[in-house]
Amino acid sequence: MIIFEIFTDYYRYFLRGAQATILLSLAVVFVGSILGSLLGIMRLSNNKLFSGFSKLYITVIRGTPLLVQLWIVYFQLDFIKYPDWVVLGMDFERLAPCVIALSLNSAAYVAEIIRAGIQAVDKGQGEAARSIGMTQGQAMRTIILPQAVKNILPAIGNEFVVNIKDSSVLNVISVTELFFQGKAAAGAYYRYFETYFIIAVIYLFLTFTVTRILRLIEKKMDGPDNYVICGSQSDSRAAIRVNASKEEA
Repeated sequence: MIIFEIFTDYYRYFLRGAQATILLSLAVVFVGSILGSLLGIMRLSNNKLFSGFSKLYITVIRGTPLLVQLWIVYFQLDFIKYPDWVVLGMDFERLAPCVIALSLNSAAYVAEIIRAGIQAVDKGQGEAARSIGMTQGQAMRTIILPQAVKNILPAIGNEFVVNIKDSSVLNVISVTELFFQGKAAAGAYYRYFETYFIIAVIYLFLTFTVTRILRLIEKKMDGPDNYVICGSQSDSRAAIRVNASKEEA
């Protein structure tokens, strides 16, 4: 079949593109999560300046296309001088604007995820923390955020999946991610449907794998489905202690 022939001849291109896509997505998730966390906390701040800036940023970024943001960062901020490095066979000068543009876009969505996750935690948690002498920052860091992380993990995972797919936009500035590498095979064979079918399958494999890994992490954080309250009648250890006490008596 022509699909297997294309994949066999150009599998190195597909694998190189998939590697670039994964690493780009990881970098974007890392940077975007940090920026998004800061924006999410600022969004909930009582400081009107911080809160207003966060609201404006989220509104602007979510209200404009990713492609437009990429063009602005890549062409209008070309005065920024980047180190002369080579990463994944690509110039860092070309790679850095891509990570910046995607991270700035992702941060707006992560900020809303963080905000929703924090607000999902019962307000009594923060009030109880402050009642024992904790500051707002201490309560947020040690009480609220650890609980919020569990709430937001599925949404953060979904953002990672979205970043994997959004990285295909970078082909417009000749970044050699998966979609760009696939176009080389399509141009050589003039078989676009078969080539893009291979690309779609690879994207599906990547997103499905990431989804399953994140689901395993969620289950690990959820703990066992069935548990016994220590000291209850169904706790075998408690029953042993009770029987031992009766024998001693």
